[in-house]
This record gives sequence, structure tokens and C-alpha cells, in this order.
Amino acid sequence: MILDIDIDGWPPSTDWPDLAERAVEAAQKVAPELTNQRLTASLLFTLDQDVQFLNREWRSKDTATNVLSFPMMTREELLALAPDGGPEMLGDLALAYETCSREAADKGIPVADHAAHLIIHGLLHLAGHDHVHSDDEADAMERLEINALAIMGLSDPY
Repeated sequence: MILDIDIDGWPPSTDWPDLAERAVEAAQKVAPELTNQRLTASLLFTLDQDVQFLNREWRSKDTATNVLSFPMMTREELLALAPDGGPEMLGDLALAYETCSREAADKGIPVADHAAHLIIHGLLHLAGHDHVHSDDEADAMERLEINALAIMGLSDPY
């Protein structure tokens, strides 16, 4: 997967692109549908106000949230995607710094660890996984997240 990363307002204390690439690799190990070399995605590290704007414009929710995911293909399209051909946009992710930072502090973990979790969470959403419609789907998605984070050497966030 080719990841287009844009960073706006996140502190330079962490190599965010490297963290994102490691999160993608971990997500690919637990969700092999993400390994198709044709896939591209964008990841925006930004501020709460920008995520709030996106949330309001696209989801009619006038609040910031930790991560937004905007899939551009269905799960069925992703699973049927042939390995040969031109690039295909999986979708976009946006992470909100202040919300991510506050949640990490509440959990007593580094912001980078929480950001890695949110990137994995968002990628799984782009791949068609969900946690809203049923407890079984939520449990399955949590297991994937826990396993991906373990691959990165990070602890269970739940």
C-alpha cells in the first residue's frame, strides 16, 4: 500500500511517517486484504478544528473525533481487486492531535502509541471492518487491532 502522508500541527518529537508505515505493515499482517500493491490511501495528521470541519461536512457531526475514515471502495470491491493494474484509492484517514493527545494522557500511554492504534483502527475501517452494527463485529475488529498492536510491540488498548 502506498500511503500519502500530510502532517499539520503535530509535534516533530515523533517520526509520524515512520510510525504510520509501521502501523500499515502491522495492519497488513492481520488484514491481508490490505496487502494488495495497487492500494493507496491518504493519512492526514491534523488538528481538532480540521477534523471537526470534516466531521461536520461529511458526517453532520459538529465535533472533533480522534480519527475519521473515508473509504472509497466497498469491502467486496477490495476483496475482488486484482493484483495487476493501476493504483486504486482505498480511502482517506484524518487524525486529530488534541483529541489523540488527550485520550493518550487519559490512558497513561504515549501519544505515538495511541496514534498507531488509531491508524490501525482507521485502516481496518477502510478495509470494511466495523464495530457499530454488532457486538460480534466489534469483538472481531478489536481482536485485529490488539493483534496488530502486538506486532508493533504495543499493549492491548482495551
